[in-house]
Amino acid sequence: MKFELSPIGFVKTEAEIVPRHWTISDAEGSIVIDEQYKAGLKDIKTGQRIVVLFYFHQSPRFTPDLLVQKPRHRNEQLGVFSICSPVRPNPIGMSVVEVLGIEGCIIHIKGLDMIDGTPVLDIKPMTEKENLCR
Repeated sequence: MKFELSPIGFVKTEAEIVPRHWTISDAEGSIVIDEQYKAGLKDIKTGQRIVVLFYFHQSPRFTPDLLVQKPRHRNEQLGVFSICSPVRPNPIGMSVVEVLGIEGCIIHIKGLDMIDGTPVLDIKPMTEKENLCR
C-alpha cells in the first residue's frame, strides 16, 4: 500500500541554526500556507500552540541498518521509534509551536525546529486532555 501526500505549505525562516527539537527552541519563522487552504486557518489564534506535521525533505534515505541509531546527544544506541531522528522509514516529523500571529496565509511561529523550505503536511490544534474532541 502506498500513500501520496502533498504539502499544504512550507516553512520560512532566516534562522541559521535550528535547534534539534521544538522543546528546546526559541527560533522564529513562518508557515506559508497555500491559498487554497486559507479558510482552514480561521480559528487559529495568537498565543495558541499548534502541532505541525512535516516532511523531512533533506534526510538521507532510510535503510534497515538505521533501525537502531545513536543520537548525537546520547551515549547509547536506540531504536528509531524511540527517538526523534529525521532518518526514519517514513520521514515525517512533528513539532509543537507557538502562534505569534497570522497574516493572511502566513502563520508566524516560535519554537521552530524545521529548516527553511520544509514541506508542511498538516496542522492540528494542541489540545488539553479534557478538550480532545474539539
